[in-house]
Amino acid sequence: MTRTASKPAASSAVSPALAERFAADLAGLWPEGGVLGLAVSGGPDSLALLLLAHAAMPGRFAVATVNHGLRAEAGAECAMVERVCAERGIPGTTLDVRLGPGNVQAEARQARYAALAGWAEQAGLSAIATAHHVDDQAETLLMRLNRASGLAGLAGVRARGVVPGSRLPLLRPLLGWRRAELAALVAADGLDPAQDPSNADDVYDRVRVRKALATADWLDVEAVAASAGHLADADECLQWLVEREWDDHVSVADGGIRYEPAAPRAVALRVVARIVAGFDGIPRGGAIARLVAELEQGSGGNVAGVAATSHDGAWVFRPEAPRRS
Repeated sequence: MTRTASKPAASSAVSPALAERFAADLAGLWPEGGVLGLAVSGGPDSLALLLLAHAAMPGRFAVATVNHGLRAEAGAECAMVERVCAERGIPGTTLDVRLGPGNVQAEARQARYAALAGWAEQAGLSAIATAHHVDDQAETLLMRLNRASGLAGLAGVRARGVVPGSRLPLLRPLLGWRRAELAALVAADGLDPAQDPSNADDVYDRVRVRKALATADWLDVEAVAASAGHLADADECLQWLVEREWDDHVSVADGGIRYEPAAPRAVALRVVARIVAGFDGIPRGGAIARLVAELEQGSGGNVAGVAATSHDGAWVFRPEAPRRS
């Protein structure tokens, strides 16, 4: 349901200085401008994004909140976001999605972005913005360090990307803002944000990392987040090398893919993952690493339905032969 109210803007705790700061952050990553779509869940971070946009660019954005139907409180939270929008004359929309079986978090993310992209296309929006901030960036890096993630996992999110499954710009204008200052904005405005109980459940790695960060006053959260950004730069560089390696050393041969590795192992791992994915396999990082180790030793193996062999310094990949019953 979409509501476009005609009421005057409600009073806001956003000062002119904060509005100018947000406008500058947004302009720096979206110089082309246009009509912006905000993804607002009703939590403190996304409500702060709404307040900042309303102060900095009134009349040039719309809001969508996604109801995954996973929690009983979701309907009331979406209604709250619509009410906040109506009070300020902001177009507000609730997008209802339903999830299929499988990894709930992954399914929810995929469904959320698909719904937002469809909404943006229908509403003629130029980009989507989310409320990721400094603390999110730092928490993700520390959480993945604790899992021994590789560079791709450690790389922080970019201030500008692309909405998955579309060509629509995905903007994160709050990556220079702290969680506490965003929450303070919402509190000063008198809003009562939605609180997801999972954000306090120690069963989740992110919650434990968040609590640890709150007591680690020796740790500079902004510096950690900056490191995540530097790792994203390195990840982009590595991907550039992967493209060169692919163009120069990968070819189609006898119904399969032939790869003559010439780059360092980090590049070869990504090339092999890309080859496996091209056969509709779902490559896992650990399985790809083991396969590459076997190929480097002159043998081979199977992963995600793809068989790989090594011959005279070249690696050949073909669909795995059907198993006999």
